[in-house]
Formats: sequence, structure tokens, C-alpha cells
Amino acid sequence: MIDCSRMTGIQVDPDQRIVRAQPGVLIRDLDRETQALGLAVPGGFISSTGLAGLTLGGGFGYLSRRCGLTVDNLISVDLVTADGDRVRASDDQNAELFWGLKGGGGNFGVASSFEFRLHDLGPTVLAGPVVHDFDDAPEVLRQVSRVFESLPESVSCLPVLRYAPPAPFIPEQYHGRLILLLAMIHTGDPEAGESALAPLRLIGRPLADAVGPKPYCAFQAMFDKTAAHGARNYWKGHYLDELNDGAIDALCAQAARMPSKESSIGMLSLGGAVSRKQDTDSPYPHRSAQWVLNIQARWREMAEDRTHIDWARATFESVDPHATGGVYVNFLSEDEGEARVRAAYGEDTHSRLVALKRQWDPENRFHLNQNIRPGGS
Repeated sequence: MIDCSRMTGIQVDPDQRIVRAQPGVLIRDLDRETQALGLAVPGGFISSTGLAGLTLGGGFGYLSRRCGLTVDNLISVDLVTADGDRVRASDDQNAELFWGLKGGGGNFGVASSFEFRLHDLGPTVLAGPVVHDFDDAPEVLRQVSRVFESLPESVSCLPVLRYAPPAPFIPEQYHGRLILLLAMIHTGDPEAGESALAPLRLIGRPLADAVGPKPYCAFQAMFDKTAAHGARNYWKGHYLDELNDGAIDALCAQAARMPSKESSIGMLSLGGAVSRKQDTDSPYPHRSAQWVLNIQARWREMAEDRTHIDWARATFESVDPHATGGVYVNFLSEDEGEARVRAAYGEDTHSRLVALKRQWDPENRFHLNQNIRPGGS
């Protein structure tokens, strides 16, 4: 194991609108330093996420509809190769390697530093959760899907089917019951936020509405407890071109069978700036997808592994007829195999990554990842 956790340096250059960060940085660290100057890098919706892994897999979050993926804002990477050489990858230096690092995972070396473009944001944004009764979830999700067709790119939404935590903004009688939570944010002009979020907030009969002005850093950390250390986890993922009736019905049916109070089904809105890039610009070839689905089984006891893994797989299979067939590489579980790695990239992109792997890591030293094999199979 190579431990980069103590490499936590961050340098913000507000004049050049650039930030340099080392691989041990967490999203919360990066947000803290950039938000002090009203700037941000897009990516992530759990602030305890590691910047390096997020970036090398592509990286999306609440800002992606307006600002693109994390890798769309990557300027350069410093890398230690399998031979122990130190190289720099950018559009001007080792350009093909730089392309591969923008979503190809940790297959080509150890990243020792990243450089990103920054965007204006906040530091106060209009954001928060709106909570609905689970019985209303199918109709609410249908309306969310319809409304999103006309919402500006400054609006992002993460609908989540889960059991209600004991949060102060949720009525106590709903604690521990299934709910639909809509985490939403307006990332543009604060004065336009109320009207921009109104179509989402006016849907249905909310049990609670905690949307309001708050620091972006606080909103980013709002759901960190759902991913805190100490639990057993198993993930499955899909991309959806649309959140259609069939997908909604399947997800709600599986949520009703959720065997753990800690598990969840999340659907993050995409499109906007993400879709304006070409599939060939990076090894992230899912630019046209409008939603990304994350099925997270989360539990405590090893003896219950089969129950929760089976639920996640059944949920995945129930949505499969409505999905694109692709998958986000950072949402892959280690048991999914080479076929799903290929699905994460598509055949043409995977072949290009294999050629890059042969050049930079022909002995496959970096293989404890979503592996690109230098032999191709």
C-alpha cells in the first residue's frame, strides 16, 4: 500500500483562478480553502471523499451541471510512474497520458499533485433538502423528471430513497421511516435562487423543506454521516438517459424491500456542462446521460453480507432495462469484473486506455483498482 494521506498541501492562486492540491486532500479540505475566496472546484457530494480517487475516476457533484466534471477542470497532474520516474501530464506535456488520467483511474502511476481551474461560487448558496412521504415518492419523482427538462444549469438535485435519519428538519414521527429526500442547490446568482428552485420545492406535499441560504461547505457536508467509516458497504450503479416511469417504479419497489436502515438509492442530475464535452475528451464516455444512479447497501454485521448484497444486485437488475448499459467507474464494486470495467469506458475508449497502459505500466504494477490490463483481457 502507498499511503498518501499525509500529503495534504493546498495552494490557491485567486489571480490565476487555479488551485494546486496534493493526493491526501479531502473534498472538505479543498472546499474550505477555495471557499474562503468565493471559489470552488466541481465534484463530490460527500465532503469526506478523497480528491485523488474522485478526480481519477471523472468526478461529478452538485456543481457539475454548471461547471462540468472534476476532470473537465483539471489542468495538470504530477505523477510517479511504475519505473519510479516523476513526470508531469497536461495538454502540453504527455498529452495522451493526461487524457488517460482524466477518468482512467489509478492505472498509470501515483498522482502526487493536481492542478484545477476554479469557478466563482458563494460562499453562501441557496440549498437544502425537501422531504416527502415514501407513499408519494413515485409521483414526486415523475414530476421531478418532468420539471428538470426546463430547469437552468445552475440547479442540481439529488433525490434519495432512504430511511429518515433523526435530523431536526424532519418531523419526529417520520424518523426511521422510508422517505424520499430531494437534496437541491442553486449554484448561480443568489437573487435568482428562489425562483430557480421553486418548481422543485412546489412539487407534492412536502413533510419538510429545509432549503435556505447556507454556506456551500455546510451543504457539502450535510450528508457525510451516511458515508461515515465503520460500516460494511456494497455499491452498484447505472446511468439513465431519463428518469422514466419504469425506472421510478422499479426503484420505489426495491426501496420498499431495503433490508437496512442505512442503505439508500440516490439519483444525481447530470446534463448541462457535462453533456457539452465530447465523449473522446476524456475516458468518461457517458456525457449524454441525464441521471446517474447509486445503489448503496450499507450494514454492520458480516453475517448479513449476503442479504444486503443480494438486495443491491436485485435493485440493479430491476433498473437494467431502463439504463444505458454504462457505469461510473467510481461506483464499481470489486467483484464486478472486467466486463463492467469495459462498460465504464466503452470499447473504443477501453482500447485506447489499454495502449496507454502498455506504455506506462506494461507489468501492471498498478492493478489494485478498476484495472486496465496491458494485455487487454
